[in-house]
Amino acid sequence: MAPSNLPPIFNPTNQDIEMLLAAQCHLGSKNLQVHMEPYLWKTRPDGINVINIGKTWEKIILAARIIVAIANPADICVISARPYGQRAVLKFAAHTGAVAIAGRFTPGNFTNYITRSFKEPRLIIVTDPRTDAQAIKEASYVNIPVIALCDTDSPTEYVDVAIPTNNKGRHAIGLVWWLLAREVLRLRGTLASREADWDVMTDLYFYRDPEAEENKDSAGVDESKVPGADEVGAGPVESGFSNEWEVSGGAAGAFAAASGTAGAGASWDADGAGGDWAASGGPVETGNTSWNPEPAAEPTEQW
Repeated sequence: MAPSNLPPIFNPTNQDIEMLLAAQCHLGSKNLQVHMEPYLWKTRPDGINVINIGKTWEKIILAARIIVAIANPADICVISARPYGQRAVLKFAAHTGAVAIAGRFTPGNFTNYITRSFKEPRLIIVTDPRTDAQAIKEASYVNIPVIALCDTDSPTEYVDVAIPTNNKGRHAIGLVWWLLAREVLRLRGTLASREADWDVMTDLYFYRDPEAEENKDSAGVDESKVPGADEVGAGPVESGFSNEWEVSGGAAGAFAAASGTAGAGASWDADGAGGDWAASGGPVETGNTSWNPEPAAEPTEQW
């Protein structure tokens, strides 16, 4: 880490540096853009470019001071078309009062006043210059300054302040947005002092997979639906749940009387005399004569 050019009050703590390293904010890509070379610390033998964490912290402080200079927080627009940064920009907007555009950026948001979502921000902050290229392009048309989270291979055209960091990892993106929001609140005086910890956890800015959360919730519901021995009771457990479908009490007698199975001779066997299903000895008389086995006489008249 290079010597800091900031006043001592802006110096990062050991915990801040550890968080940046743990979130892998210092790991760039294998490609290096020429304008990102000043922020490079070294290149590893496997080709990964390592970003200088000191430069990252300095740019976070600079970006926070620019944000605080804007009197109305609603004039700041934070943008993320990538899913990894959408949760972060929404949380940043909720904590600082900015306007968030999470998801697809509608062309003409900054240039076409007929568009329903037309905005005139004084500053925009983007998560990835390559993914949010449309927003940066329109900002250049109307002279809006741009702050961007730039990796070592990110294009820097029309980017006024580049925060060098890993903008491809979910933890790195969330942590940089969290640090930026905390520094803005510190400069505004919302937090009591710079030594006081922010009560908002870093995990709120991290991307979460909706399918994984849904599967986790459904698994928890299924486990909770399984009844335990205390809920079922001791009786069914001891009897082996053999009486589960038996009808007891007065309802059993009524059911037996209605179905004719209350007698002891009720059986499915055809040999028992008292069985309801036994075949009777006498012929069965029915009112329908069409089942007579003798053929009917044919009509004699011919048409």
